[in-house]
Amino acid sequence: MISFILALLALVAGYFFYGRFVERVFGADDRPTPAVSKADGVDFIVLPSWKIFMIQFLNIAGTGPIFGAIMGAKFGPAAYLWIVFGCIFAGAVHDYLSGMLSVRHGGANLPELIGTYLGKTTKTVMLIFSVFLLMMVGAVFVFSPAKILGGIWEPEFVVNGIGQYSFWIIVVFVYYIIATMLPVDKIIGRIYPLFAFALIFMALSLMVVLFVKFPDIPEVWEGLKNTPGGALTSNPIFPCLFISIACGAISGFHATQSPLMARCIKHEKMGRPIFYGAMITEGAVALIWATVASYFFYGKPEPAFQLIPGGADAIGDAPSIVNLVCREWLGVFGGILALLGVVAAPITSGDTALRSARLIIADFLKLEQKSVRKRLYICIPLFAAVFALLMWQMNDKSGFEKLWGWFGWSNQALSVFTLWTVTVYLAQQKKLYWITLVPALFMTWVCTTFLMISSNSFGLNLYLSYGIGFAAVVVAVIWFSAWYRKRCLKQA
Repeated sequence: MISFILALLALVAGYFFYGRFVERVFGADDRPTPAVSKADGVDFIVLPSWKIFMIQFLNIAGTGPIFGAIMGAKFGPAAYLWIVFGCIFAGAVHDYLSGMLSVRHGGANLPELIGTYLGKTTKTVMLIFSVFLLMMVGAVFVFSPAKILGGIWEPEFVVNGIGQYSFWIIVVFVYYIIATMLPVDKIIGRIYPLFAFALIFMALSLMVVLFVKFPDIPEVWEGLKNTPGGALTSNPIFPCLFISIACGAISGFHATQSPLMARCIKHEKMGRPIFYGAMITEGAVALIWATVASYFFYGKPEPAFQLIPGGADAIGDAPSIVNLVCREWLGVFGGILALLGVVAAPITSGDTALRSARLIIADFLKLEQKSVRKRLYICIPLFAAVFALLMWQMNDKSGFEKLWGWFGWSNQALSVFTLWTVTVYLAQQKKLYWITLVPALFMTWVCTTFLMISSNSFGLNLYLSYGIGFAAVVVAVIWFSAWYRKRCLKQA
């Protein structure tokens, strides 16, 4: 628990000190923001700062800092270090600078920003990549909440008529269509703050119980892979830990969401508490769940999964662990909060993912989105594609696992392109580009190594994969150095 306390304090200090430093590097000022200069009452609209923070937090969080932290805790106390250092020096920097870069470019979406700084070819590739990633988010976050809700209740005539989970899939899809089509302040701006509050309140309640119980769990100084009773995963800590814990440390998906709120902030100075602050808050939620999971997996003298009824059966299923812990520690009210966390969070991540996909496609086609008819031009084929992806996932027994695996890798790969985009921007502006160059190189190594080692792709030997990953870093350094000498030093 001492590691948890120190990690939590480090996150707070990171926001106040490193976050302020990053803000100064970027140079936030008083120029008009897109919410003011391009107001359209649909996507560009000024919202209160507290509401934007809650929406941004829920947009980027979903179940990521919960499920990812639970799976990451299987690797031992190293999870604490990745959450803290990843969040402060990579994830929060990634979110803040991608959000503020969108503000400076009129609320531009991620592919537009990538195209501006990494070239038109990269823009086209990343546009397709981003839209497909957002479609995967929509498909994944339809089925998982529908399955949970279907296990609680579902109309029998619907189950007999069109199949299990169909009722809730239809309900979630209808909600997605409405939330994607309507102006941002009509549904998202009204219900998201409530769900975000529930997610934060659940995490704070669990933290209080942790301090009351003060369990004996592995500490960082006892060994990064200290897992009493044997590790629960055979995967190598590098790169798998850095893929498992994404949303609690760094996530490329966040860069697709930040432009939504970049179109709603009134002043640039709001950027640090909204973009950097929301990521730090998400890191704190991930720390809490990593500690809960550490107690569940490795608590001494007995791990919690041996003490909580049904715990042994849930050891490999993150949603079940959430439900068991919340109900055991927080009672009936905790069960309700768990339902909000495991069901509402993915649904709200799914609808904003599809909203982002609509805006990305609209920007590419240069199709204005003020009229409902033109929004439908994009939404109808978009939802048809997501539905087809969902049907494939449901018909293939391992479809969800495959989709989630590719989602995890593509999510982190997107963060690599975002970090390189911001690095090029900072270099061109003669600003301190090292704050993003170092994370960009590290995540390049992580993603390349994971792609080589994963059984879903190349399935190569571990050490060969390490070598190829490191070679990718060397190539990236050479490429950036050559570009910097040609484009930046000559201009100086």
